[in-house]
Amino acid sequence: MIIAEVLDYLEQFAPLATAEDFDNVGLLVGNSKTKVSNILITLDTLEEVVDEAIEKDCNLIISFHPIIFSGLKRLNGNNYVERTVIKAIQNNIAIYAIHTALDNHIEGVNKMICDKLNLVNTKILIPAKNKIKKLTTYIPTAQAEELRQKLFKAGAGSIGNYENCSFNLEGTGSFMPNEEANPSIGSWGKVHYEKETQIGITFPSHLESKVLKSLFKHHPYEEVAYEIITLDNKNQHQGMGMVGEFTETMGEIEFLSQLKSTFHSGCIRHSDLLGKPIRKVAVLGGSGSFAIEEAKNAGADFFITADLKYHDFYKAEGKLVLADIGHYESEQYTKELIHSHLSKKFSNFALILANTKTNPIKYY
Repeated sequence: MIIAEVLDYLEQFAPLATAEDFDNVGLLVGNSKTKVSNILITLDTLEEVVDEAIEKDCNLIISFHPIIFSGLKRLNGNNYVERTVIKAIQNNIAIYAIHTALDNHIEGVNKMICDKLNLVNTKILIPAKNKIKKLTTYIPTAQAEELRQKLFKAGAGSIGNYENCSFNLEGTGSFMPNEEANPSIGSWGKVHYEKETQIGITFPSHLESKVLKSLFKHHPYEEVAYEIITLDNKNQHQGMGMVGEFTETMGEIEFLSQLKSTFHSGCIRHSDLLGKPIRKVAVLGGSGSFAIEEAKNAGADFFITADLKYHDFYKAEGKLVLADIGHYESEQYTKELIHSHLSKKFSNFALILANTKTNPIKYY
């Protein structure tokens, strides 16, 4: 088994194309053709984590956060990033980062937080925009069903909990092949009329190349007539944060105690308590101040996130309680999520959860 095979499987679950534009995800260090010995799964990749990988004979580190975030101009070992990368290279250890590709997944980081809190009826807090495309194409009616099935197989036609979705119109297409053409239907220099079906089908934007490959492979025409547009529709199965509900209401102090215990927080910074029972909770692992308004609009009683600044707490405005449980604390269970997914597929090498504690924040 080579590294590329492991990463291909992981990216089927959390495609890198769904990561945020500012992010740096993928194979950051190493050769994808290297044979895998064992895999170490970590939240952060530091020198100590590379040391643990060496000790446990792991030549692939799968990390949530990328050790290389902005461009490296030199590798002199002058800071922790450079020293970590140098040590990995010297010991032939590959480093892969998944970060916001997993943040944006409906079964990703924020679903893990919801599960830890026993929230139900969960949904994406900030659905992704401009991530749904629509393909319109035209094909002889006799071959329309076969093409539809091939497009469905390529990942097109899924809308929420429904699959094999398309819209079809029948009409008449016309064309005249010139002398350079090699038509499957019709003759040179003669206008041909064909009973055709117009197929309209949507797909996630990251599947565009796969969908087009299937279209060109299975369409009978030499020149395939097609259009692709980006829709304004939000992708309800992809995006940042999540909101869910308790099956029974909970008191504010009781909920804060549960939060602190569940996420092993050294302390929880929060805005004014409102003196009302808690039913709906919004969550966003990591730095989530940008989602405060969305949490309000969702009707959340609490918003669980991290890295809130002083003035961010004013934004609660008596409409919800903002709770900062810590960046590391909010994402710590991500290792379990990655491990669980890979364990479904691979058993011929060890998948090891890193023991190295990478939280840079200490509490007195």
